[in-house]
Amino acid sequence: MANIVVVGTQWGDEGKGKVVDVITPHVNVVVRFQGGNNAGHTVVVGREKYVLHSIPSGILHPNCRCVVGCGVVVDPAAMIEEMESLVQRGVTLDGNLFISKNAHLIMPYHPALDRASEAKLGARRIGTTGKGVGPAYVDKAARVGIRMADLLDERLFREKVEVNLAQKNRLLREIYDAQTFTVEEILHPYLRYAGWLAPYITDTSLLLHRWIESGYSVLFEGAQATMLDIDHGTYPYITSSSTTAGGAATGTGVPPTKIDGVLGVAKAYTTRVGAGPFPTELSGPLAEHIRARGNEYGATTGRPRRCGWFDAMVLRYAVRINGIETIALTKLDVLDQCETVRVCTGYRHRGEILTEFPEEESALHEVEPVYEELSGWMTPTSGVTSEADLPAKARRYLERLNELIGVPFGLISTGPQRAETIVCEDSPLLGWYPSVRASLL
Repeated sequence: MANIVVVGTQWGDEGKGKVVDVITPHVNVVVRFQGGNNAGHTVVVGREKYVLHSIPSGILHPNCRCVVGCGVVVDPAAMIEEMESLVQRGVTLDGNLFISKNAHLIMPYHPALDRASEAKLGARRIGTTGKGVGPAYVDKAARVGIRMADLLDERLFREKVEVNLAQKNRLLREIYDAQTFTVEEILHPYLRYAGWLAPYITDTSLLLHRWIESGYSVLFEGAQATMLDIDHGTYPYITSSSTTAGGAATGTGVPPTKIDGVLGVAKAYTTRVGAGPFPTELSGPLAEHIRARGNEYGATTGRPRRCGWFDAMVLRYAVRINGIETIALTKLDVLDQCETVRVCTGYRHRGEILTEFPEEESALHEVEPVYEELSGWMTPTSGVTSEADLPAKARRYLERLNELIGVPFGLISTGPQRAETIVCEDSPLLGWYPSVRASLL
């Protein structure tokens, strides 16, 4: 079986959790390779809804081994809360969950710095979740971060906390006029967390190497999405990690030569949370209609998502940056009541039509979308499991998206349930996992 990367192609919230959940029965391992508990992957199983933040979506399958890779930043209190919640709902973690000893910790001063920095930025604020993810990655890059392995060494952990607090408290007090911390108020809870998490902390890079060598297939699960990538996203309105397919190798220790393909996930429209450019953004009743039908509220923060039309410029860019071979399209049913649907085919900028996504920050704030209008289908698609059963106008919409983005659809989601999924004919997905269609019937 193949080792593939699942990545978001827009600004996140595309439905990666469901897609990973659908594919998980056909792999042995699911590994998260970046991000922190600022992510929220929602999976619906029957009448049960699970919102996962740091733990891979594959954990809901009892025979799947799940790994939190070295590219993830871990808030131990939030991780333990998530673990306890899953155990209370009958999910088995022992023997199924492994946390990289090289993953960096989110410390109490990181959320404090996150919130204080956002407040100081004013109109230039990024719109972060305030979870401390950005400051944790700052410390990682500055080589002063504290890793999971350090948590298991009390002497070293204390030493690093003392050194870091000397700087962080000065920042909080003198720059941000914010509350400071003492060494002991951090040590006491974090050493308790160490006892809780110790059985799960290991050399996950070595584990993954051994599993792949023995024939296990691995699914690499990304958080956030391409347009929030630290290098390739709409900087500075991005997250602080490598959300694109390349991050799967660096965030796990698995070499790129062991990765067989990339599956992108996209909504049939576009959403974004937080500040930053969003060329196809809608406002007024239509935006509210899409938000309500799609339940477009952040899984982590509950914030209403900004909604807009499908942007083929963004998708073509994501396909190129990630090497995407097939797309899982989600939430097609949300557009069922739209009399017309629009697709952005290009941008107009200072009198010129752009056909490639511009990376300049100033240009992104100035572009105007060039739209193509198609007839809506005004017929329910919710729960449809075959392309042939889709309304003709919905099929035409999908065909046009295919033409514009240049890669085929592998899955089409028509609802939150696992079974509410179309597996498309002649998709690379069937080459990777030949039994995926039969498992959904």
